[in-house]
Amino acid sequence: MTSKPTRAQAEEADLRSRLDHLTLSRKEGFGRLAEAPRRKRPEHLSQRQLKKMGKEALAEYNRDRRKWHANLGPLGTTQMKALHEDLWDIFDSNDQDGDKVKGGIALDAFPGLGKTTAVLSFAKKVHRRIIQEEGKYTDEGHERWPVCRVGLTSNTGMRDFNRSILEYYGHPGRFRGTAAEFGYRALDSVLSAETKLLIVDDLHFLKWRDKNGIEVSNHFKYIANEFPVTLLMIGVGLEKRGLFSEGSSYEDAVLAQTGRRTTQLNMEPFAISSEKGRTDWRDALLAIEERVVLAEKYPGMIADDLSDYLFARSTGHIGSLMTLINRGCQRAVRTGVERLDKELLDAVKNDAASERARQELKQALDSGRLVSQPKKAA
Repeated sequence: MTSKPTRAQAEEADLRSRLDHLTLSRKEGFGRLAEAPRRKRPEHLSQRQLKKMGKEALAEYNRDRRKWHANLGPLGTTQMKALHEDLWDIFDSNDQDGDKVKGGIALDAFPGLGKTTAVLSFAKKVHRRIIQEEGKYTDEGHERWPVCRVGLTSNTGMRDFNRSILEYYGHPGRFRGTAAEFGYRALDSVLSAETKLLIVDDLHFLKWRDKNGIEVSNHFKYIANEFPVTLLMIGVGLEKRGLFSEGSSYEDAVLAQTGRRTTQLNMEPFAISSEKGRTDWRDALLAIEERVVLAEKYPGMIADDLSDYLFARSTGHIGSLMTLINRGCQRAVRTGVERLDKELLDAVKNDAASERARQELKQALDSGRLVSQPKKAA
């Protein structure tokens, strides 16, 4: 007979229903991500070598390739490099004395551009740098956690937001308490762990102009004033949702204060209307081609023969591109084709947004009105 859950267990179940379910919502999960060694690339074998392998050895090799192709990124694209430079500027400039308010960051960009991937890549660098410089433990003997990441949902209010911070640290007082009590405990956790970067992901899920949104906006001001962290918010359409507004109402004034203390950054899709844009696109394809592990891969398979095709299929969005490459490689291994070409990729489904825009781009590329390759590579 199953025993009735305790109140604490019920509280925890309720908490988990309000938060995202990623392992990155807990410090141990983020620590594993940040400190994991570089993934080992499977050896590149020819078709002839594959045919000589035993059944078990081939199954193990293909399993390694499945995992490898599912985790090809992140790529050091021009967009990511530029974003990281801006993030370092702001993060390092916030290394101020405690009496100064630290500037926040809002990364506002459309879906599929690699916002979260780019931020996590930056966060891993922050974690490693601080741990290397200052050690895994603070002077008081606490575990040092340089980064805290929180994911929001549409039902997140101030109390839930504070609870999610406590959940990240595994604080024993995360199940019971008022919003203010959770806030004090969250501050204590941040101070004890000497956290320097607080990431708030999926900020667009918050309804900024209802009670919850104003509460959390006020709480962001509290964090900027009291927490010794750089607050990095990630979302879609944050400006349209009023994060940077300066209207005449009380709600607008509250949100405007958040905007005044926040630097807005963005990420753009690949564009092939200029030579530089075409070069950036080709560099990304070359990086992907170098990482793909298929028996029939050849120089130019992706960067030359599939340049126009992949731009049309992905509309220049890195997320859509990586999804298509990943799924194409999985099919190429599973079917024994061992290469990427238009015939194989035509059978692979991609996200709905890219598929809707595909035909218009394809027509422009086929007619020569758009060119995806730089002149030196054409």
